[in-house]
Amino acid sequence: MERFTVTYRIVAEDDADAMARAEAIALEDTVEIPRDVVPSGYVEDTVLGRVEAVTACGNGVWVGRIGYHVDAVGHELPQLLNVILGNASILRGVKAIDLDVNADLAARFPGARFGAAGLRELTGRRSGGYVCPVIKPQGSSSETLARLCYLTAVAGADIVKEDHGLSNQDAAPFRERVKACAAAVSQANAERADQGDSTRALYFASIGGHGDQVRDLAYYAKEAGAGGILLIPGLFGFDAMNRLAQDKDFDLPIMAHPSHLGPYVLSPDHGYSHGMLFGQLMRLAGADISVFPNYGGRFGFSKDECSSIVEACRADSGVGPAILPSPGGGMSLDRLGDMMAHYGGDCVYLLGGSLLRYGDDIGDAIREMRSALSA
Repeated sequence: MERFTVTYRIVAEDDADAMARAEAIALEDTVEIPRDVVPSGYVEDTVLGRVEAVTACGNGVWVGRIGYHVDAVGHELPQLLNVILGNASILRGVKAIDLDVNADLAARFPGARFGAAGLRELTGRRSGGYVCPVIKPQGSSSETLARLCYLTAVAGADIVKEDHGLSNQDAAPFRERVKACAAAVSQANAERADQGDSTRALYFASIGGHGDQVRDLAYYAKEAGAGGILLIPGLFGFDAMNRLAQDKDFDLPIMAHPSHLGPYVLSPDHGYSHGMLFGQLMRLAGADISVFPNYGGRFGFSKDECSSIVEACRADSGVGPAILPSPGGGMSLDRLGDMMAHYGGDCVYLLGGSLLRYGDDIGDAIREMRSALSA
């Protein structure tokens, strides 16, 4: 049976060392026992990872492709991640850089429920980039945040996203805040419809609380009128997102935030490649929108790294439907033209703190965003 494959960047001393390291990855991420005691038959032939190729790249770097059988995974996402980069994440000089899925894996992990095409239907925005203000800062009252939601939504925002720092703080408790913000966006949508606008804003509530509360809070947001949720898989786990994405009764789009995931990509020798983590794995886990730091912002991702994320979000070879990339992080209105030229229309454009400079005239900034993305 065909295997799915993971490609690793391996730092080694020579060809023999690189092969030995690749074989160690195959063992560690599956059976985790010495090679000479791997049982013959099913365990050796099927469960054990299989080194398919190791290729020298120069400068002490090799690329190794390892094939894994779906039987080593089972049916749960945590074990899939354990196979992809479990114990191998503790080995020095090992970085997972690409995932090539097969039909078996795609059948068990169907990916996003809505994806890029589904978001077009939900918002009514048939073409062009999405205007996405970020509602912040933490410490604001629920009433203040709800007013920002209304002002941005009524001015034409497509997605009104809460800041990931809004959790369940005393200043704006989750249930109180979500109810107020959802009502504010609903009012704005009604006014837009009265004016003949065929598009609508989706309010994405930031899920806080404890890990065992994620599902209940997500359902509360839905019942309160949210059009989607923002989840931080780096804190709550990729499986929390995957469970909601595969829950037919939940049926809301999910935006994934990159908080706490930086250490997974920032080292050239360890963790994941940018495209694999923020594109392939977010997509596989069920995110409809993947947020990542834009090049030229305050976080230092390069243009090529951002491009690799976008390519993975959109690639036909990925799991499930294509999803929407969402660059942000210290962006301003004067950057939007350049961003649009680079990322194109199927993209969610985030602007946060810089919008607050407009005060009660923040709606003007939203209209400027729309003009910049339509130019």
